[in-house]
Amino acid sequence: MALRQSLGWSEGEVMRPESKPCSRLMRQTAGIFSVGGALAFWVLCRLHYGPRITVPRSLRWASCGAISTSSTSALLVRLFSPE
Repeated sequence: MALRQSLGWSEGEVMRPESKPCSRLMRQTAGIFSVGGALAFWVLCRLHYGPRITVPRSLRWASCGAISTSSTSALLVRLFSPE
């Protein structure tokens, strides 16, 4: 935020007035699912590549799994939350 402000891209506002803040349930769900997604995709990578697995490849699969599952779970919590 400080870099955006010093470059003149922002006047200091954090978010638009019409946007909803991230709820505590969304943050907790995304955190849990990021760990679970990383582990699940790491297992899928091990099953897919077998002995040809490399560390960068397994880290790439784990990071993609963490990002995709956490963002999907946060989106679903946002869609189905009653607030």
